[in-house]
Amino acid sequence: MIVIILLIPLSVLIAAGFLTAFIWAVRSGQYEDTCTPSMRLLMDDESRAERAKISDKDKVKQP
Repeated sequence: MIVIILLIPLSVLIAAGFLTAFIWAVRSGQYEDTCTPSMRLLMDDESRAERAKISDKDKVKQP
């Protein structure tokens, strides 16, 4: 019986911590755009060769 007296407040504290973390995540913008990051992989317009050429040009320009 004494364990229940200990576990109930502990579980309430843990739940309050998760609620606080969720509210912080929502207010800081973590859930603003959930579709674009997954679509970025599918809508890649540049090929790997083009990206390699661009990075090579950048390396040449730098002294």
